[in-house]
Amino acid sequence: MKVVSDLRLAWLLTRGADRLERRRAALTAAGAAVATWFALPAMALASIQGQYSFTYGHGLLDQPGTRHGIAAGLLLLLVPLLGFLGQCARIGAVHRDRRLAGLRLAGAGPRQVRRIAALEAGLACLAGTLAGFVVFAALLPVVGWTPPGLAWPGLVLVTLLIPVLAALVSAVALHRVIASPLGYVRRERPPRGPRPLTALLLPTLAVILGVALLMTRGSGTGLAGLPLFVLGAVVLTGAGSIWVAGASASAMGRRLAGRTENPAVLLAAARLQEDPWAAARSHAAVLLVTIVGVGVVGIRRVLLADLHEIQRTGSAGEPTDYYTFGLDLSAAAVLVALVISLAALAVGTAESLSTRRRALAAQVAAGVPRRVLTRTLLLETALPLAPALVLATLGGTAIHLAYAVASGQALPWALPLLVPVGVYAACLLAAATALPLLRRSVHPALLRTA
Repeated sequence: MKVVSDLRLAWLLTRGADRLERRRAALTAAGAAVATWFALPAMALASIQGQYSFTYGHGLLDQPGTRHGIAAGLLLLLVPLLGFLGQCARIGAVHRDRRLAGLRLAGAGPRQVRRIAALEAGLACLAGTLAGFVVFAALLPVVGWTPPGLAWPGLVLVTLLIPVLAALVSAVALHRVIASPLGYVRRERPPRGPRPLTALLLPTLAVILGVALLMTRGSGTGLAGLPLFVLGAVVLTGAGSIWVAGASASAMGRRLAGRTENPAVLLAAARLQEDPWAAARSHAAVLLVTIVGVGVVGIRRVLLADLHEIQRTGSAGEPTDYYTFGLDLSAAAVLVALVISLAALAVGTAESLSTRRRALAAQVAAGVPRRVLTRTLLLETALPLAPALVLATLGGTAIHLAYAVASGQALPWALPLLVPVGVYAACLLAAATALPLLRRSVHPALLRTA
């Protein structure tokens, strides 16, 4: 019964939301709709049994193996989307400080407040998934294909499961947000960030590169073990990159705070010292996408070289469009994941400004120029992201290096190394989207109302 009463309260709070809350809910619903558009086609493709002839896709969707691979890729795109929904939940909790305080005064405990906030996100996601389901069903006649009849209950179940996952992600995102009865929302931070075994990071990288270099004989053996190697490289270097983002933020904050005279760097160092693991949370999806992106771009170059050789010799067993379409589809999936990750980074930057709006207004009132705060905002993203991207680039390089060695092709270097440069610039642009909010957050009136 507690869940029912909390759900009723969440519904009442959603109906009485102000304009800013409605924007947050709309953003959450949009993320849920996009998640539905990924999950439903994946489930529909997985429901097809055996050989099937599609009029599009250059035959890539006809075989069960490649069809299931595309379905798995669509489901993997849910990972950055869930991160995006988690960021939306964080920024929503801060803006609801007065209502959360009212619930505390009425007798609700911290866990119940977080549960109600998570259910609010679940309701917004339910509206988004229902809209996504309607659009998916409406597009099926246009495509000229409908899933089997037995697949529809599964599609409906997936549509209802996404809001549940979103509510769980929101609850996890809010597990350190505490609302006091006096209307003050704070975050409980652990005294330390994640503590993986630092000494294992470099040996892990050495093992990954060593395995990549050992794939030199027998293309069949090397390529057969490549998927497991790719999975291990993404997981290990991804975890290491996320840890490096937080650890480097803490180290840079300590070193720069005692050595710099630049006011923007000094303010950024203070922020990094205050919450160094915020960078790890905000950059996690971007770093994972960078690893995959570097690997995909390198593998794409190797495969294109193979296709050119096949075209020259005329020994193709399948039309080259079959392979190029698959390569283009993989690149498009990585690009979509990057866009979602950048959106989550932009939302996280906006959430960070919202929690500090009173402090920012006090700094401007004390005489700090706004251009200094602008540079500070960009430095908070730029400083911890750089070393983490270096490690992510090494992981992606190991992936396409292993594939190139196993297939006996030349190693591509230049183009894959441009990926982290582009990602770094895109992250700074995503952080810069919060600058209009920064200008509104430093108004002196917030010293009285914030």
